[in-house]
Amino acid sequence: MQYSVFIKQQRFQLSLVATLLSSPVLSSMAPVLALPPPQDQPEEVLRTEIILEARSPIDGEPMTAAEYAELQAQLEAEARQVGVVPPRFREIVTLLRIRKVLRTILPFLP
Repeated sequence: MQYSVFIKQQRFQLSLVATLLSSPVLSSMAPVLALPPPQDQPEEVLRTEIILEARSPIDGEPMTAAEYAELQAQLEAEARQVGVVPPRFREIVTLLRIRKVLRTILPFLP
């Protein structure tokens, strides 16, 4: 009895495979190429290339790597100096934060 069930399952699987293989969808498919075109450089090669040219982040003009490094250092130095806030503004921001906390606790205050 078990043997006949096994034979029926095998026949069903074989007929299913034959149906799938003879289906028009599979037979009409064109061959697929999995490789990229030969003129494309692999990403690994592109990552290892040393960049000798750069463009200015300010105006997009071409510049050498040394000029680019110098400009980056200059921009970073300027960015560090910009972070100074006058004491009066700090005081106003602190008072606004305290007001916000008080309004959360006591919502009926103006």
